[in-house]
Amino acid sequence: MQLPFRPSDSNKFTFGNVLNMAGSLNYRGAAYLSSVSALRVGAGYVTLAAIPPVIESVASQLPDAVYLPLPQCGSTMAKDAVQVILNRFKPGTVCSLGCGISAIEDDPHDLPFVVHALLDGLMKQKASLVLDADGLNIFATFDDKPKLSERCVMTPHPKELSRLLNVSVEEIQKNRIDAARDASKRFGTVVLLKGHRTVVANGNEFRINDTGCSALAKAGSGDCLTGIIAGLLAQKVEPFDAAVFGAKIHGIAGELAAKKLSDYGVLASDLPRYIAKAMLQLQH
Repeated sequence: MQLPFRPSDSNKFTFGNVLNMAGSLNYRGAAYLSSVSALRVGAGYVTLAAIPPVIESVASQLPDAVYLPLPQCGSTMAKDAVQVILNRFKPGTVCSLGCGISAIEDDPHDLPFVVHALLDGLMKQKASLVLDADGLNIFATFDDKPKLSERCVMTPHPKELSRLLNVSVEEIQKNRIDAARDASKRFGTVVLLKGHRTVVANGNEFRINDTGCSALAKAGSGDCLTGIIAGLLAQKVEPFDAAVFGAKIHGIAGELAAKKLSDYGVLASDLPRYIAKAMLQLQH
């Protein structure tokens, strides 16, 4: 598998747009990590759609992104955010949804409505989508689940997949390949099951990732992976290949970071610079 081709006669739109719907008051870092990782892997243009306090936090660290402020309810997105996002969406845009969007407070919020309406709207627009974290957890609660497509990549860890399939984590871990393939067939998407030897499934087809180390076992690491996959999709990599290659890049970045900082000391915020170094390594 090769890196996406980058012609000399190009501009930012050559390498695609990512619309990243991420973050909440309690999880601002997730919005930063998923956005910067999409840029580091080569996407030409990344827009972070988030509530204003998240944008204020992220913009101070990431002047390279574009920002779309969303209406806020409590600590996360309000219902009116749906129309703001769908109005901004353009055909060909790659979307990522779920990193850190949860509201962990007791105040009422509109998140289930927002996720359902966004998935419905984006699928009608035939969007490519990476669905992660709180997006997956909320999706799992719906009796009437929005229909996803083969242009989608779901990126659950074992607990999230257990909610999606309504089986125990132990059952999933006993046969990770079958669990990932089952989810892929059930939801009609590519499924990337995180963990040691990450499994990527597309129906009966699957790949097992052989890169990575314990340095990646830190909060925020999965947000980086979401950004990597979205950035590859933006560069016209097919969903299954984007998931397989994204897991490989993510794993190499963790290995390179661990060589410098140890398996103990790597933070998720260290990974984006090593994503760039992983890309450099894969060029040779």
